[in-house]
Amino acid sequence: MKKLYCSCGVTRRNFLSSLAGLGAATVLPTNANAQSSPAIIGNRDRIDTHHHFFAPTLVAEMVSKKLAQKPALDWSVKNTIDDMDAAGTKTSILSATTPQVSFLDPVMAKKIARENNEYAAKVAGDHKGRFGSFAMLPMQNMDDALREIEYSMDVLKADGIGLLTSYGDKWLGHPFFAPVMEELNRRKAILYTHPTSANCCNNLLPDTPPTVVEYGTDTTRTIVNIVFSGTAAKCQDIKFIFSHAGGTLPFLTERLQKMPVIDKKLVERVPNGVMHELQRFYYDTAWASNGYALPSLLALVSKDKVLFGSDYPYRTSEDNIKGLLAYGFNQQDMNLITRGNAVKLMPRWNA
Repeated sequence: MKKLYCSCGVTRRNFLSSLAGLGAATVLPTNANAQSSPAIIGNRDRIDTHHHFFAPTLVAEMVSKKLAQKPALDWSVKNTIDDMDAAGTKTSILSATTPQVSFLDPVMAKKIARENNEYAAKVAGDHKGRFGSFAMLPMQNMDDALREIEYSMDVLKADGIGLLTSYGDKWLGHPFFAPVMEELNRRKAILYTHPTSANCCNNLLPDTPPTVVEYGTDTTRTIVNIVFSGTAAKCQDIKFIFSHAGGTLPFLTERLQKMPVIDKKLVERVPNGVMHELQRFYYDTAWASNGYALPSLLALVSKDKVLFGSDYPYRTSEDNIKGLLAYGFNQQDMNLITRGNAVKLMPRWNA
């Protein structure tokens, strides 16, 4: 079998080097204890569906491979709770960010994924009501991945599964991943996805890290692959969540609608139509709480398909809430995006 695990380039390794170009004040977490605006303080029950954590054993492996950067090394439960409190976030659904365990061999990936998921469950148990989790899978081996789904969801009570948008040069609609998709569909599970940079597309632009262009693009690639492989049509009971407002998807929607018209063999793979699939997916607001991304996303989907996501610790939760407020959402919309939609997906947090 062709090696599935990713090269070391598929990380956030260049994230910090991009700060000069992006403006450090826009990406570095601010003081979580700083005074919040009254609008932010007024709502204290928000749910963040894009909130990262770093299990010690995973960080140790990243350090050994020289992949760990400052956000991972500095992460702590206290810091993340401080960040949540500053933004009125009651509950964060923890997930491992890129590269997860994709840089490890299959044996180590299985081991570290299990330890990662158990650590998330422990954090949640130690802080009742503050944390849920999207469990990580060792996607190098489908049997291992299926066993981890069973353990994470049945024993650890994870809220769903969190996968990368691609592994090597395979996106999530690839036949290799069909056993996982079928099992998640059987369980009517949530599948949260986080972007990465595929092997094909590392270091394409000098001085531009993959977080800037490739992450949004890879999200779009996996959505397109899921739809036109027929995976979405076969797995109507999976509740897909895509990061960063779907990447470049809204801009490309017209082209995607034309694909079955041009290529007739695609019609049977998308029997319900392209828009049916795109508009049933959920999309989070991480790096999209602004007047550029939100209008495009909301032209594609209704507000009940939008979830609050902070991308902590790469952005602060407060920064994202301020972005949503500045966009002009009223209180009803804010309640829907920052809590109501998540509760619909995960009813156990409706307390």
